[in-house]
Amino acid sequence: MRSGPHQAITDVQGIRVGHATRDEPGWLTGVTVVVAPPGTVGGVDVRGGGPGSRETDLLDPRRSVDRVDAVVLSGGSAFGLSSADGVMAGLWEDGRGWPVGPEPGQVVPIVPAAILFDLGRGGHWRRHPGPDDGLAAYRAASDGPVTAGSVGAGTGAMTGGLRGGVGSASAVLPTGGTVGAVVVVNAVGSAWDGAGRLHAAALLGPDEAALLPVPDQDAVDGHLRAQEEAVAALRAGTATTLAVVATDVPLSKAGCQSLAGVAHDGFARALSPVHTSFDGDAVFALSTGTAAEPSRIDLVDLQTAAADVVAQAIARAVLAATSVDRSADGGAVLRSYRDALTRRG
Repeated sequence: MRSGPHQAITDVQGIRVGHATRDEPGWLTGVTVVVAPPGTVGGVDVRGGGPGSRETDLLDPRRSVDRVDAVVLSGGSAFGLSSADGVMAGLWEDGRGWPVGPEPGQVVPIVPAAILFDLGRGGHWRRHPGPDDGLAAYRAASDGPVTAGSVGAGTGAMTGGLRGGVGSASAVLPTGGTVGAVVVVNAVGSAWDGAGRLHAAALLGPDEAALLPVPDQDAVDGHLRAQEEAVAALRAGTATTLAVVATDVPLSKAGCQSLAGVAHDGFARALSPVHTSFDGDAVFALSTGTAAEPSRIDLVDLQTAAADVVAQAIARAVLAATSVDRSADGGAVLRSYRDALTRRG
């Protein structure tokens, strides 16, 4: 399957993505918002032992609300759920929301949200995203290329003891339709194997694969020894990988939930281990329903591609991440995969 022009979730017509990044001194956190066009159907699949979420019950196929206005991915652990308030405010100002009364302004925007743990990594425990950051990310949302790496909700993210981040990918189905994903990687598991090779390298395009950095085995071995101590010190809920998968293929709420479930396979292709007792992994699935000739769409192709683009997005997040040192503020030193495990030059 070929990628869309942006190689991102925004290749699905009508989907927009925005980031709010807080990386000033003492901060390492942020918000990423996926804004859906009117009429978008949503579903979710939450796994792992430490999830943090908002309005996910509303996406159950048994619930009556069947439209989603936006999805919020935020740092800040449970404190960061308040960033969805700002997104709701922005949507309401723009006239978006579920009608609950006869007047035009009597609507409630439907904004499911999920958070990841990054508290204290910038140096101050209570510096987390809030409503203003959510609104800023909503206002910044565009349908162009999605900035990857250490931005938005991925600003303070980690994976396998190194810096995580945001990544995106897309695929155009042979029978028509497009599917894309944006992922925020903050996992207990690693995106690379014992030789330092990315688990999802084989799913990247040939041009990307040709530019992959060469692992330094001595550096990988040293990091793996240090990582064992870090894992031993983990507490439940201190890691999470979050994703939004979107498609223009028409799906019901149940179909979106099924798509989200299969998309979790992309986590398993790109991270090891996944869905642990310390992770709160979640995948949201959105269907804009605008694909031409939906009867020709093979749902197996769609679900397979969804898992693939999730895995690709994870690899791109790790490759785009940059190193940062917040030790002067009492925070963490987060080295990137490229700086810590690969050869220079």
